[in-house]
Amino acid sequence: MCGIAGFLAAPGAWGPEEPIVTAMMAAIAHRGPDSRGQWCDTAAGVALGHLRLAILDLSPAGHQPMISASGRHVLIFNGEIYNHLHLRAELDAAGRAPAWRGSSDTETLLAGIDAWGLEATLERCVGMFAVALWDRQDRRLSLARDRLGEKPLYYGWQGQGARAAFLFGSELKALCRHPAFAGEIARGSVVEVLRHGHVGEDRSIWRGIGKVRPGEIVTVSAEERNPQRHRYWDGAAVAATPKPPRLSDREAVDRLEALLLDAVGQQMMSDVPLGAFLSGGVDSSTVVALMQHLSDRPVHSFSIGFHEARYNEAEYARAVAAHLGTHHTELYVSDRDLRDVIPRLPRLYDEPFADSSQIPTFLVAELARAHVTVALSGDGGDELFCGYDRYRQAARLRAALARVPLPLRQAGATAIRSLPAGALTRVLSPLFPTPQGKEPIGQRLHRLVHYARQPDLEALHRTMVSVWRFPEAAVPGATQPPGLLADTLPPRGTLGDVERMMQLDMLAYMVDDILTKVDRATMAVALESRAPLLDHRVVEFAWGLPEDMKLRDGVSKWVLRQVLYRHVPRELIERPKMGFEVPIGLWLRGGLKDWTAALLDPARLAREGLFDPAVIDRLWQQHLSGRFNWGQQLWCVLMVQAWLEETRR
Repeated sequence: MCGIAGFLAAPGAWGPEEPIVTAMMAAIAHRGPDSRGQWCDTAAGVALGHLRLAILDLSPAGHQPMISASGRHVLIFNGEIYNHLHLRAELDAAGRAPAWRGSSDTETLLAGIDAWGLEATLERCVGMFAVALWDRQDRRLSLARDRLGEKPLYYGWQGQGARAAFLFGSELKALCRHPAFAGEIARGSVVEVLRHGHVGEDRSIWRGIGKVRPGEIVTVSAEERNPQRHRYWDGAAVAATPKPPRLSDREAVDRLEALLLDAVGQQMMSDVPLGAFLSGGVDSSTVVALMQHLSDRPVHSFSIGFHEARYNEAEYARAVAAHLGTHHTELYVSDRDLRDVIPRLPRLYDEPFADSSQIPTFLVAELARAHVTVALSGDGGDELFCGYDRYRQAARLRAALARVPLPLRQAGATAIRSLPAGALTRVLSPLFPTPQGKEPIGQRLHRLVHYARQPDLEALHRTMVSVWRFPEAAVPGATQPPGLLADTLPPRGTLGDVERMMQLDMLAYMVDDILTKVDRATMAVALESRAPLLDHRVVEFAWGLPEDMKLRDGVSKWVLRQVLYRHVPRELIERPKMGFEVPIGLWLRGGLKDWTAALLDPARLAREGLFDPAVIDRLWQQHLSGRFNWGQQLWCVLMVQAWLEETRR
């Protein structure tokens, strides 16, 4: 695991390349504390920088940037190729292997590129990665990202005319260090942060800077400045592909277990200490159980606990760890511990990011890093095996409303929404008291009737995953950019309603929220996180299973649970899903009240010009009254404001 950064510009346009790429690397030094290297070709105007977190082949033979045996290609690479020994064997058998200098997967990747080309090599790879490859012969720069988007890679042209520069890096803060960087905020991306809590797809918070998408190769040269984008793997198409003949239940469970054992076994490959995150839920328990099955010593597992019972899963993780015999480490954190992380968030997530579970995610990463350098996780299980409650909620809601004509539904919803939410709460709260930290009944009713107004499944799904339902109202003069959840919907094929929502979440929420959150939290402490459930062979197999092997008789993740129950007793797992939740709404009225008030001060908002002060202040005052819980909505605004404050220091 590492950090990469670099640029391509006209020779001499910005003076010597080395000091510039050195500054870019310094901005992301946390991603690679073990060594750093750079390679510059002044005649071509290209500079590549690499920061190394050494995991495989700790010797200098794994140092990057690395030049291929042919001398044609120069590579910087962030990630792991889990099947690289198999690729070496294939190259050896074909007589196309170089004289190996070391045992790193970087050298294997370069040898494959020399032999087969970049795309054919990536198609052979099982792994997570972000790659920058300079072709010295064709003077062409290629950027590529793994199939599911575990590793990040930003890029874009900045500057004008002869001084234009194509910048790239693992994190935005690296690009910000180049003198060509303009630093103009993309207001449409601010709208997107309010709606979804993050900037999605191929965009960033900065105008002109985007992201390589999962499974994509982006190619550029001094002569062809318009980046050429090409997919070597398409998750949308994988999900929508007609399913193969149905397996029996036993065959499906056997094959999934075999695939997972292989994926977990490959991802346990490491020359440094390795462990796993364990929440006690289905996904992480499955990964840890299979790790322990494959290991001849106790696996080191990690969890954090909360003193508030409704947020605490630590006792369940402890029970699973005891059954499996892992070496288990847990840390109980207080509200103060959680809140103390907040000032660090703008630096960790160097564009606005507002999934509040980013806070405990960072704390468990910090806990693990004190003991290991690599940690496996259960990320991906919800999107692949139907884990989110909203899938079942949406299916039930659509079934209940199916017999009611849309115009009648919309009229009824309009009538209910015409009643103020606060008034509804006052009338109904004696019958429907508000659980601590949750929405009052009037607010919940307004949200539910808004769901009922949606004309189709895709619109319902988009509404359910939206934090702000009408974010444009808060960002004057801006609109949300077109996206795959509304404007460029991917092919659905024969997917049913539940699997359609899973497909959309795999392409959007998982990549731009879950995996972004985990990458920044872990890399901030130089910890490599690996996700065996996102091995693309597991992903493709999961999409080939019928929907009822994922959601059966109201039970989510049915087939994955059957694998887990071969290793862990059912009674240790069966309980309601909790998630990594923190009480943001309560904090904003309590310990974070002064901080929030300062960031949301109407005069400040008016001066900065991003938000409509009246809209934001109305939500803030309603939240303070206790009649509404706008915690998540305000958190999105606060993360923009805190980020803006950090960028102006």
